[in-house]
Amino acid sequence: MRKVIVVTGAANSIGRATCKELAQAGHTVYVAMREAGDQGAPGLDRPEAEAAKGGFDLRTIEFDVSSEASVNAAIETIIADNDRLDVIVHNARQVVYGPTEAFAPEQLAELYDINVLSAQRLNRAALPQLRKQGEGLLVWVTSSCARGGSVPFLGAYASSKAAMDALALGYAGELARWGIETSIVVPSALGPGHYVRSGRPADTIRAEEYADGPTADVSETALAGLAQLSPRDRAPQDVARAIADVVNMPFGQRPLRVHFGADDDGAAAVDAVTDRARAELLRRIGLEDVLSPALLG
Repeated sequence: MRKVIVVTGAANSIGRATCKELAQAGHTVYVAMREAGDQGAPGLDRPEAEAAKGGFDLRTIEFDVSSEASVNAAIETIIADNDRLDVIVHNARQVVYGPTEAFAPEQLAELYDINVLSAQRLNRAALPQLRKQGEGLLVWVTSSCARGGSVPFLGAYASSKAAMDALALGYAGELARWGIETSIVVPSALGPGHYVRSGRPADTIRAEEYADGPTADVSETALAGLAQLSPRDRAPQDVARAIADVVNMPFGQRPLRVHFGADDDGAAAVDAVTDRARAELLRRIGLEDVLSPALLG
């Protein structure tokens, strides 16, 4: 069944691949761009050009995830054009790497705004329609570092992804009786390039203190070790296919969490224990039914 989908973070590699994968599967996909006049990110033609070449439905929508007014306007337009909205893919993200102390508070605020608050803005704009329909799907693209072994210099980024994961689990229980499913997609992106190309601390003086002090070898050792565990970054297309597989599943069969790739940092093992504990607690307090979303009506 064709679904109307909006994907945030379309400028990053996973977002680009996800938009194409979902559109090629026959869905109507809205590509969230900060300005509708943008020519798209490298590797992603204008959606209209992509649609013309491939015969699928890929559309641009002006969508600044940092602006509540922009998000609200975009969702209103999508609903007006289609009379529905079926799937939200929360993929907007910023990756940072460096000594946590060296990140200015303003940097953490910006990081959390993109990685966490953007999802809250979108949910508040879109969920009234999904609840009205009595059916929908939220897909959250997190990271194995949210639950896996803590690697030095990833504290800022990992904490933002952990917050996103906690938010997703909270929504999962609150939306189940509304017929809205939740799937958390967890890429095992441990390749060193994932972090080498990321943002850095604004306080360069404190960062240099870490680079010159007893922690001088920590970054090199960590990146070299990660390179041995995962010689290359997880291909964006792999993540996109995982997302498309979830979207294309029938209602009631979608998993709460999808891990793929080697569990080098133990995230899948930790999540398995955590999700079992969550399920057991909900059963003990009389909310077992929210573990399995049910259609309204």
